[in-house]
Order: sequence, then structure tokens, then C-alpha cells
Amino acid sequence: MLTVGVDLAAADERTALAVLEWDAGRATVRELHFGVDDGAIVDAVAASDKAGIDCALGWPEPFTRMIVAHGEGRPVAGSGAAWRRTMVYRTTDEVIRATIPGLIPLSVSADRLAHAAMRCAALLSSLAARDVDVDRSGAGRIVEAYPSASLFRWGLTHRGYKGKNSVPVDALLAAAPWLGLGASEPLMRESHDAFDSVIAALTARAAALGLVTRPAPEQLRLARVEGWIALPTAPLRDLP
Repeated sequence: MLTVGVDLAAADERTALAVLEWDAGRATVRELHFGVDDGAIVDAVAASDKAGIDCALGWPEPFTRMIVAHGEGRPVAGSGAAWRRTMVYRTTDEVIRATIPGLIPLSVSADRLAHAAMRCAALLSSLAARDVDVDRSGAGRIVEAYPSASLFRWGLTHRGYKGKNSVPVDALLAAAPWLGLGASEPLMRESHDAFDSVIAALTARAAALGLVTRPAPEQLRLARVEGWIALPTAPLRDLP
């Protein structure tokens, strides 16, 4: 099995991509790249068995309805903080917020994450044109990854590691001794973006094994529109 992880930024130079190969109870980081363009991402995801993208795969449905109505000059019905919150956070964001204390996903409609999400929307279209199933609920080839949430579930440092010399590579290797980094280790230690792409690829493996949260039946319709964050439900030792 090949899993891909993408730490997607608005610009190529801040985007990282990891390819993990799984075989005989081990995983090896076969490729790790920093500064990745759209073509390389599409090719890697299309060649994978499962891919995790660290970016919102969609926008809150009430937000998209409001934008369309406003653009067409139709009345926008709503006011107050509670209404605005439905514009800002997706269903999956609210689930993460309720599940992991203190961890609040960035808003795809009211934060700079929107720049990366626009790029992601175009990538999903390119992948769909190559017959890749891009079901945003995670049921297809792609799953939405949130490295901080995955790290929390795996008992690893999930905050404060995005500074110099603080990427928790040693802790990851201690928790996953079956993971071989090879020539990719220096880049993982140097770049938290590269590290996050590996975590996204590990999350993709968990999703491929059915070891992540899935939308409840009443959440599925929205998840296919807004995206759904895959939260691991099993420890790292279960992945290989």
C-alpha cells in the first residue's frame, strides 16, 4: 500500500508532500518533498491507495448559500453571533472542538486557510478529471487530515512544535519504531510542514484501515459538501 500526505499551503514553496510505502509490518518514507506544485500533488495522489490532505476540503454549507444569495442580490436572512458561527465553522470543525479540549480548527471562511482551500478545490477538480474518487466525506481516495488532532489521538505533542528545533520526530519514532525515515529524516527535523505531511500520510493509512471517525448518517450529506476531518480511533501500533 502507498499512502500520501500533503501539507497544503496556498503557495508551492510552503507545501510539503510525503509518500509512505507499507509492507511486511513496516512503513518507509519513500519520498518527502518541500516546495510542491499542483501537478506533483495530483500525480502522487492519483498513484496512491489513500491520501490525506491537511486542508479543509470544503466550506460551511450555510456560508456558501449566503455567498450565492448575496452575489445574486437576494436577501441574506440572519444576524447575531450564533448565526455568524454557522458561517464560520463546518460540522466537522464543531465535532473536533467538542472532542479535543482547546483545539479549534481554523475557519475556512474567515481565516487565511481559505487561500489554501481555494487551491485544494482546484486540485480536487483535477483529480476528479482523472477519475479519482474525491468524496469529501473521506469515503473515496482522499481524506481530510488534521495533524494536530491526529497527534493528540496518538498521545504525541500536538501544540507548540511549529518552531525551530521543536519538531517531535524522536517522539514519533519512539511511538512508531516500525517507521523508517531514511534520507527524509533531516527534512522532517528541519520543517514542521514536512513533518505534518508525514502525519497526514499516517492518517491516510488509518483511514484506509477504517481506524478513523466517520460521519454519522445524519452528518453524511453535509460531510460530502463541507469535508470531514478524519480523527484516528486506534493507536499508532495498529497501523502496520
